[in-house]
Amino acid sequence: MRCRFIIALGTALAIAPLAVTPAWAKSKYKILHAFTGQPDGGGVFAGVAFDVKGNLYSGTTGGGTYGYGTVFDLTPGSDGKWTETILHSFCKAPRCTGDGASVWDTPTLDSKGNLYDFSSAGVFQMTRGAHGWSFKVIYSGGSRKAKAPNDPAGECGLLLDAEGDLYSTCLSLGQNYNGAVSELSPGTNGWTEKNLFDFCLHPLNGVCVGGNHPQFPLGWDKAGNLYGVTTEGGADKAGVAFQLEYKAGVWEEHVLHSFPAYSGDGYPPSAGLTPDSSGNIFGMTQQGGGDLNGTVFELSRQTDGRWKETILYDFNNADRDGAGPRGGLVFDKGGNLYGTATAGGDPNCLCGVVFKMTPGPKGKWTYQVLHRFTGKDGYDPEAGVVLDDKGNLYGTTSEGGPGNYGVVFEITP
Repeated sequence: MRCRFIIALGTALAIAPLAVTPAWAKSKYKILHAFTGQPDGGGVFAGVAFDVKGNLYSGTTGGGTYGYGTVFDLTPGSDGKWTETILHSFCKAPRCTGDGASVWDTPTLDSKGNLYDFSSAGVFQMTRGAHGWSFKVIYSGGSRKAKAPNDPAGECGLLLDAEGDLYSTCLSLGQNYNGAVSELSPGTNGWTEKNLFDFCLHPLNGVCVGGNHPQFPLGWDKAGNLYGVTTEGGADKAGVAFQLEYKAGVWEEHVLHSFPAYSGDGYPPSAGLTPDSSGNIFGMTQQGGGDLNGTVFELSRQTDGRWKETILYDFNNADRDGAGPRGGLVFDKGGNLYGTATAGGDPNCLCGVVFKMTPGPKGKWTYQVLHRFTGKDGYDPEAGVVLDDKGNLYGTTSEGGPGNYGVVFEITP
């Protein structure tokens, strides 16, 4: 498993005050399912995804029938209880040939209810039929396959467009093995991968100023531009936030920010980027900031075309408010942001938190902890949360819970 985030306390760096007010928000927390390892899976590093009927889908890195992970769904019942069904258990064949092992990434579902995700074998598709679900690896290349089955580094995710094409930073290693953003398209002869942009083809004095080794899911804006992050490279060698703009038949990169650009800036990026309806971009870093415990930041375009970074929240009270944010941010209909931090929160456990950020006048944001994990109710939320149409939040923890193999939870704010 990935090493736990180390909380750095007592080291304060100068940073512009943003009048962010931490608070405790009253909310209702409920475990929908607690994993037991075998036969139902365990080690839930992926987040959950909804289908149109309100069922939740995700995967595990271990457990299941053969011990190498599962794909599962949770179906709500009229009594408020949720029922887990294992859709696929990995690694039936020797050496995991055919289906691979371990799901680290949050699945993507299309309008027909087909499910897409990564295993160590590549990208797979699962389709519901009259006699259950079928499993098929549709693309067997990429940087995800190059990693060991038990290596979570380089969380990927698949971004779906209206035509059914999939986009990711883990479909190709890139021409110089520095990473690429690629598109996977269905056709009559199967799925075809196409590199849209290769990182660090032309380094400057040996430095990949445009970033290298992209990670985490990509995001869209209303104009069809792609947004993402790298964890290495950039002017300050700790990763960049980038935009890919489609112009004259090619994708052109614009570096929005290099981490860390100044004392107190966060580094490296720990999640993909989330655009809002006004064109501002939001993200997180797992370290850096005043106490080196991570940040939530906003990137906004200025009148001269440059992008300005603003630290919206600096995790400077780890014992209470969490540390090491990870897994991505999501907006609700009111413009509030939600996310998770992998550590801190409860001083007796440091098991992580779920948080909410509310925008206020003059660009000020209020930070609220919705839930502090204590171990028995979950431990180490590695993925972000999703919202239903009523504003309830759903997510996972990689460990903890009654069975100590992770949980799926619901929070009613």
